[in-house]
Amino acid sequence: MRTPIRKRPNERERWARMFVRGGLLVAAALAIGAVGGWTKRVRAADSTNEVLDPRRLARQFGSLNDEVLAAKGEAALARVQLERANAVIRYSAKYQIPADLSGAIYDIALSEGIDPALGFRLVKIESDFKREARSSAAAFGYTQLQVATARFYDPNITEQKLLERDVNLRLGFRFLKDLMKQYRNEMHLALLAYNRGPGRVDEILAQGGDPKNGYSDAVLRGYRPPRTVAGSGQ
Repeated sequence: MRTPIRKRPNERERWARMFVRGGLLVAAALAIGAVGGWTKRVRAADSTNEVLDPRRLARQFGSLNDEVLAAKGEAALARVQLERANAVIRYSAKYQIPADLSGAIYDIALSEGIDPALGFRLVKIESDFKREARSSAAAFGYTQLQVATARFYDPNITEQKLLERDVNLRLGFRFLKDLMKQYRNEMHLALLAYNRGPGRVDEILAQGGDPKNGYSDAVLRGYRPPRTVAGSGQ
């Protein structure tokens, strides 16, 4: 039986914020230092009545611009790292799972084009976060994939390989993403196809029936899709 690891999100968040604030201060210092260096060079030229070469000025300005952009990039990266740390801690506490598993679900869901919140809901319903979960239908692992389905993506997959955390999460999320494309982002249909198989769902729809069996409702209970940018077409 899995033993939940208790987290201290408040303390972790404080450390994460302190780390990122330090990164932001470093980035700001780099930008200020770059501007300061530029100012000193201009003042030095002015005090000696030196005529600055426009081409030299352009090169110096370009160098300054690169330094400022680099500083901004470091600040942006620090913000992304903070957002990820907070999300991993939040999901770890919410589902009472180890932080490394929370981080793997979060990162792999994003890399496969799945909203992490949906990824966590899928794993919760499919396996209750148990790596070695096996169903009566011969489905395995966190995302309860059958070997035949997994071999569509990796012809050499084995049951043992399918039980590996990252392999199972990646193939399961990839399968769900493909189903979402197939059903034009109709989330209920995609999830029902994940559970019942796309062939069975298509057969029921072709007969004018309703393929719902409660599975998609269970996965989506409490789930809120991320807001999209107006005009993005997503």
